[in-house]
Amino acid sequence: MSAGMEETLKNLNLKLNLKNLSTKKKLYLAGAVICLLLFSVSVFQIISHYANANKAEEEFTQLAEMVEQAKDMPEEDTDKTGETEEQSPLEQYRELFNLNNDMAGWITVDGTQINYPVMYTPDNPDFYLKHNFEKAYSDYGVPYIAEHCDPIEPSDNVIIYGHHMKNGSMFTGLMEYESKEFYKNHKTIRFDTLTETAEYEIVMVFKTTVYDDAGYKYYLFSNAEKSEEFTEYVEQCKSLALYDTGATAEYGDKLITLSTCEYSRTNGRLVVVAKKIVEE
Repeated sequence: MSAGMEETLKNLNLKLNLKNLSTKKKLYLAGAVICLLLFSVSVFQIISHYANANKAEEEFTQLAEMVEQAKDMPEEDTDKTGETEEQSPLEQYRELFNLNNDMAGWITVDGTQINYPVMYTPDNPDFYLKHNFEKAYSDYGVPYIAEHCDPIEPSDNVIIYGHHMKNGSMFTGLMEYESKEFYKNHKTIRFDTLTETAEYEIVMVFKTTVYDDAGYKYYLFSNAEKSEEFTEYVEQCKSLALYDTGATAEYGDKLITLSTCEYSRTNGRLVVVAKKIVEE
């Protein structure tokens, strides 16, 4: 091979190497840009998550403060705009009801963060699954009553749903009832309707699944036409109970059933059933 041809081949190889190097740099830069974008999106989502969590917590804290302040407010100084003859809210809930007529009550569980308004929209089921008290979109929602229940009359069983949030808010606190020891120290739940304050004694705590044939469809029971239907509901719940509370319920008792997601299995639910304590 002549010296001139060798020189030509060297120049060609050098050009190819430079071209390959340039392509590698481009690929590297493109990969770096993609990684940076993915990282930026992840950081944004994390910041957004905590910002939304803080916002939701602040909103519910303000609502709870309004309720506490209203308890000490003289009745004659309270604005009664928005009341109806059929639904005249208690003093502590009147201002919140005037702000949002979907409010049906308030629920509190000692030893947890559960201290929230409870909503009821029978004509728009699950609305508060993804909306806050002001009706704006929210991943946290607001605890709400199933559309086929009646909190006012009330129905034999009032089913209340709430999210299980990673920050411990909403109905996450119900998971504490997996422990019998926690139950022993927190046997009652306070659930006020707009017109009546009441405490409920916990009867059963159980786990099940939804959207399949294996789970118990506890969420279908609201009223019993016969005593046998009520008894069947209680017995079914007891058969799934995590432990024996020593309490029971009989036909004529008024129940609330609290439900939240439970993540040990697909579409799992943790359910707490309690009966209204009637003062003699």
